[in-house]
Amino acid sequence: MATVILRPNESQEQLLKRFRKKVAKSGILSTVRRKRWFISKSELRRIQRKKAIRRLKRRQSGPTPGARRPA
Repeated sequence: MATVILRPNESQEQLLKRFRKKVAKSGILSTVRRKRWFISKSELRRIQRKKAIRRLKRRQSGPTPGARRPA
């Protein structure tokens, strides 16, 4: 559980910003989203294999012309 304590002379906005950073860093939301529905092990393996194939194809094709690189 992510907890934050109000520091002296800290505004509510700053406190909320620190809390959001802690939650994002801990991965709580991503875990909740992932576990929202049950996925069997075989289904999970199939999804991971599909992602790996897609990733390999993207790497082998190389950079696409006109595509911008992420900053």
